[in-house]
Amino acid sequence: MTKSQKITLSASRDIPFNKLVLSQSNVRKVKAGVSIEELAEDIARRTLLASLTVRPVLDDEGAETGMFEVPAGGRRYRALELLVKQRRLNKTAPVPCIVRTDGLAEEDSLAENIQRAPLHPLDQFRAFQAMREKGKSEEEIAAAFFVSVNVVKQRLKLAAVSATLLDAYAEEEMTLDQLMAFTVNPDHARQEQVWEALKQHYSKQPYEIRRMLTEGAVRASDRRAQFVGLDNYVEADGEVLRDLFQTDDGGWLQDAALLETMVTEKLNEEAEAIRAEGWKWIEVATDFPYGHTYDLRRIRGEAEPMSEEEDATYTALKAEYDKLEEDYAEADELPEEVDARLGEIETAMEALQNRPIRFEADDYAIAGAFVSIDGSGGLRVERGYVRPEDEPAVEAEDDLDGEHLDPDTDDIVADASDPATDQDEEDDDDGTKPLSDRLACDLTVHRTMALRDALASDPELARLACLHAMVLQLFYHYGQDSCIEITPKSTQFGAQAEGLADMPYMQSIDLGIETWAGNLPKAPEDLWNALTEWDSDSRDALFAHCVAMTVNAVQEPHHRKPRQIAHADVLASTLGLDIAKAGWSPTAGSYLGRVTKAQILAAVREAKGDKDADRIAGFKKPDMVEAAEELLAGTDWLPEPLRTHGLSTEPDMFEGEGQSAPKDGETAMDDTPVSTDDGDERQEEQLVAAE
Repeated sequence: MTKSQKITLSASRDIPFNKLVLSQSNVRKVKAGVSIEELAEDIARRTLLASLTVRPVLDDEGAETGMFEVPAGGRRYRALELLVKQRRLNKTAPVPCIVRTDGLAEEDSLAENIQRAPLHPLDQFRAFQAMREKGKSEEEIAAAFFVSVNVVKQRLKLAAVSATLLDAYAEEEMTLDQLMAFTVNPDHARQEQVWEALKQHYSKQPYEIRRMLTEGAVRASDRRAQFVGLDNYVEADGEVLRDLFQTDDGGWLQDAALLETMVTEKLNEEAEAIRAEGWKWIEVATDFPYGHTYDLRRIRGEAEPMSEEEDATYTALKAEYDKLEEDYAEADELPEEVDARLGEIETAMEALQNRPIRFEADDYAIAGAFVSIDGSGGLRVERGYVRPEDEPAVEAEDDLDGEHLDPDTDDIVADASDPATDQDEEDDDDGTKPLSDRLACDLTVHRTMALRDALASDPELARLACLHAMVLQLFYHYGQDSCIEITPKSTQFGAQAEGLADMPYMQSIDLGIETWAGNLPKAPEDLWNALTEWDSDSRDALFAHCVAMTVNAVQEPHHRKPRQIAHADVLASTLGLDIAKAGWSPTAGSYLGRVTKAQILAAVREAKGDKDADRIAGFKKPDMVEAAEELLAGTDWLPEPLRTHGLSTEPDMFEGEGQSAPKDGETAMDDTPVSTDDGDERQEEQLVAAE
C-alpha cells in the first residue's frame, strides 16, 4: 500500500442471529475469564458492546450462501445463543457485525485476541470508585460485574489509597501486595510517610508496611479490647483499622488512650461490686505479675450447694444429654438441631455446676481480693488472700524445756548442763503430779527413735507422712501440724518472666493448685484423716504435684548451680520435655528483644536458612525483632537453655526451600552464647551507640 492510498475499513452491517454460525477457525480453544452465563447476563443488562467479526460462507463454486461464520467473537456468539435458547432474544434479532473478506479467518481471530490490551487493575479500581461516586451501591456494582460485595469493597479500598502511591503502582514501582498493605491505614499523609521511609529499606515486605501503619494501635484480639468489647469501643467513637485482604483478628484499635480509659472505668465498676461483698481490701490492675500472691495465705470458701430445684434441673438436663448421645452414638454426623441442643445443655449444666463461693464473716474481715483481666479478656477475681500483717495473732508454742532445738540435727540432744533433778527431787507429795520436762524429753527421744524405726519398715505409710508434711507447707503454710521435719520449698519466679501467666504449662499448674486446694479440707488438723481415706491413685497424683512444685532449675546470675542444672537436664531428658510443643515460642518479650542483633540473625539462620537471615540483616533492631518473630513462628526453634538434649530436632529444622543445615565444622545455634538479664542493658546501650 502506497502512502497516497487511504485505508478502507471493513464494512459493518446488522445480520440476523439465525444467519450466523460459529467458525472452526476461532483460535480460542481454552476456556478462560468470564463464563458464557455471566457474559449472557451482561449482554442482557447492557446489550452487545462489541461487534462480531464475520466472514461470508461460500458454496463449492465460491458464491455467497447468505450465511456468515464467526471466527472472532465466539464467546459473544455463544452468549447470544444462550439468550435465544432462554427465549430472551429473538432468533432473528439483528446482530452488529464487521464483515471481513480479505486474509485468513484464523488471522482475524488471533489478531482480535492479541491486539486487545488487558485492563490495568488500577483502571478497574478507579472505575468502581467512579460508579460508587455516581450513586451506585456496593451491592449494585457487585451484581453488575458478577463479583462478591467483598471484592468491590477491596477494589474501592485500593482506589482510596493516596494518589502518590497509586501513581507508584501504575509505574510499577510498587507491587499489588504492597498496595494492598497500605489500605490498612486510610491516612494519606501517613501512607506517603511510610512509603518514603521504605525506599531506604532493602526489603519492602507487605507485613512491614502493615506494622509501620499500625504502630501505636492495639490489636482487637488484645485482652483489653476483648474486655471492653469492640462494639462498645466503636460506640465511644473509637476508630478501628481493618485489613480487607488478610485475616486481621478483628483489626486494630486506633485510639489507645480511649481504650485505656474504658478499661480503667470498667475495671473500677467491677471492683466496686466485689468491694461490696465486704472484703478488707481490693487491688485493681489490668494484669498482675505471676507470683503476686506469693507469701499470702489463701482462704478457701465453700461452694453453695444446689437447691432442690436446681438439683432436679441438673438431673433432667443430664438425662436428656445422655439420651441424645445414646440415640446418635452410631451417627456419622449429628443433625444440626441435635448438635445445637447438646451445646445448650452443656452450657446450662456448666452454669449450674459453677456454684457461688461462700466465705465466713471473719474471712471478709482479714482478707482481700485482686481484680484484673484474664488472658482471654474476661474478668479475673482472686478472692480470699490474707496479707501477713492481717493474720490473726497466734500464740507461739514453747520450746522443750525452754531451749531451742536445732532442727538441722537428726538426734535430739538434751542440754548437758541441765541437772537431772528428777532423780534428786524428793517426792514429798503422795498425790500425782506432771512429769518433769527433762523426763518428758528423755522419754519422747525413745518414742521418736522407735517411730523412725517403725516408719522405715513401712514405705507406704512413710510416703503418706511425707505427703502430709508437704501438703501442710505448700497449701496451708503450716508446719507445726506434722512431726515430719521435711520442708518443701516452692520458689516463685513470675515477676522475672514476662508472659508466664498465659503459658499453657503455667495455666495447667495453676489449675492443678486450684483443683487440689478445692479437694483438701479447710482445717490443717483434718488433713491426715482426709489423706488416709483417699485411694492410692489420688495420693500418688497429689504427691507428684507436691514434688513438682519444689523443682527449681533456674539459672540465676548470683547462683549458677551447675550441678542442679545438670540434674534438670537429666530430668527433662527422662520426661521427654519439649517446651516448644508445651507452648513457648520466641517473641519480642520472651527472647528476641533481649538479645543482640547477631543472636537474632543466628536464630533465624538456623531455623529458616541463610536467605531469610540475609534479608533482615540490614534492619534496625525493632524492625529485626518484628520480622524475626514472624519468621520463627511455628518453627519450634528454641534457644540453648530451653533445649532438651536427646530429643530429635533434625526433621523440621532444616527442611524447605532456601534452608540449610550447619556444615561440618560450623557452629550451630546450640553454641551461640545467650546473654543473661545482667547483660541486656549493656548490650542495648552498645547497640544504640552503634546505630
